[in-house]
Amino acid sequence: MATCPICSKAPATPPYRPFCSRRCADLDLQRWFTGAYRIPVPEDETPRDVDEG
Repeated sequence: MATCPICSKAPATPPYRPFCSRRCADLDLQRWFTGAYRIPVPEDETPRDVDEG
């Protein structure tokens, strides 16, 4: 049985799958909101404007 990706201690429970509890699910959501799961981009790359052709 798979373990929780946040705490790695308990097996996942159906209401919060793939997490073991609401606490771990909320921790994962908080990491998304704070940008902890962002993909780093080198600083020399500037975003292109969509209007440029």
